[in-house]
Amino acid sequence: MDKKYITTSAKQTQKLGENLAEEILATVPQKGAVVLALFGNLGGGKTTFLQGFAKGLGIKDKILSPTFVIQKRFEVPGFRFKDFYHIDCYRLKDEKDAAELGLKDILKDARNIIAIEWPERIKKVLPKNIIKIDFKFIDDKTRKIKFDRDF
Repeated sequence: MDKKYITTSAKQTQKLGENLAEEILATVPQKGAVVLALFGNLGGGKTTFLQGFAKGLGIKDKILSPTFVIQKRFEVPGFRFKDFYHIDCYRLKDEKDAAELGLKDILKDARNIIAIEWPERIKKVLPKNIIKIDFKFIDDKTRKIKFDRDF
């Protein structure tokens, strides 16, 4: 999967996230967690996208960037998936910091969905079968969002 989208509002970016969540819920289970690696600068739309993504998973909680707490966990309603983890690696130095979060065990569990902002900081511990999402800031409202799935 290599798809590119242009969104011109936060609502469109959220809807794109919601659609991806629904697609993931409909896929065949895989070995290990489903991992979204979100690349892009501050203000690029990553958290806005994840607000829609969480909605698509059926999560009612408010989704905010976990920059200061680093990791947030949300229960996914239903039977196939158990938890959605939103991890912001902006404040991490390297993979050793990720190990302290228990990331290795979280990644192994096929009942988890993990969204990682700033994944380049922990790239050595990420599995190969991830969904890469690149966010490019065009202007105040416009974002270019590219999906690349390595399944």
